[in-house]
Amino acid sequence: MTLSYSHAHQQGSGTTEVVAVLVAITEHTARVLTVDQGKLLPNGPLMPLHRSLQAGVRQWVEEQTQQPLGYLEQLYTFVDTNRRNVDGHALVYVSYLGLVQETQTPQLQSQALWRDWYDYFPWENHLDGIPSIIMNNIVPALLSWADSAKDSGIQQRRRQRIGLCWGVSEALLVGDMPTSENANNEYTAYEHYENREWVAEHVLLRYEMLYEAGLIPEAPNYPPSYSMNHQSPHQSPHQSAHQPSHQNKLPENWSQLIGVPMYYDHRRVIATAISRLRAKIEYRPLIFGLMPDVFTLSQLQQSVEALSGVRLHKQNFRRLLDSQKLVMETGQSSSAQRGRPAKLYRFRHDIELQSLLMDSKLPKRK
Repeated sequence: MTLSYSHAHQQGSGTTEVVAVLVAITEHTARVLTVDQGKLLPNGPLMPLHRSLQAGVRQWVEEQTQQPLGYLEQLYTFVDTNRRNVDGHALVYVSYLGLVQETQTPQLQSQALWRDWYDYFPWENHLDGIPSIIMNNIVPALLSWADSAKDSGIQQRRRQRIGLCWGVSEALLVGDMPTSENANNEYTAYEHYENREWVAEHVLLRYEMLYEAGLIPEAPNYPPSYSMNHQSPHQSPHQSAHQPSHQNKLPENWSQLIGVPMYYDHRRVIATAISRLRAKIEYRPLIFGLMPDVFTLSQLQQSVEALSGVRLHKQNFRRLLDSQKLVMETGQSSSAQRGRPAKLYRFRHDIELQSLLMDSKLPKRK
């Protein structure tokens, strides 16, 4: 299938399409189910034989992937004016989020492919610290986009949005960065950067900003025409002065840095799903829909971390689970190859639950 990233559509007479984001956690990695070599999510037109939208999405998912579905909820609906049917009508786009347990993800006998969702959003994975792409590439490009606005008020609002979405300090936004004397200290810039909090559930806001700035292949204005006149905070003024003219454009490897693009704006749908999940696990026990029947506390913590993209404090996490009485011991232990076997737990279905992380939020940057 050869399609452009923003305007392609297999022509038909229908006006409504359904698309599904199926999420699983395998080997402590959050993954999404894709088709067409990772370029599309399972999708298809709503047809008269479908009794409901959910019936339509279930049929298309099972037909295209042979993956059985469990929990399913509607994400959002919008009109895609870039895609038209044969009669010229814009498509109504209905997306769904589904959760699949690790034990329910066998080798699929189809062209479907499970992909790490951070392949599509590399800037969202903070499990090993702040991804270098944020300060080295994304923030300088976004600041250049902010400066490209002709109106000073728009420039200011864009910079404020960059600060809120990407955790960028006020010092960096106004250009108050380290001088040449300490520019070689790579941690100096990060100390400024850490002054603002990284909000894990702002995935969609960050993706839409990159789209608006023309910094991802799905955007109709990609690649951007404005000059890249901002340097990385790790680059000294001396290096900037000797920067070749072609650096006023995006780096040649930008398309590899910015994540895997998708057709039909499906990467935006995944961003919506990640935002929804990251927000919901703070007040609903959705994580247990992704866990096997029995698990260790370490496996549970690593699964929550895979979704949130940030590390949790081990003692605080276990103290929280204990206070909420969400899990119970099975009386069995894991068959660990190294060290002492860990106790196995299961979710307490007999308790009326309102929250997995009640009165607590996913960990933010200090």
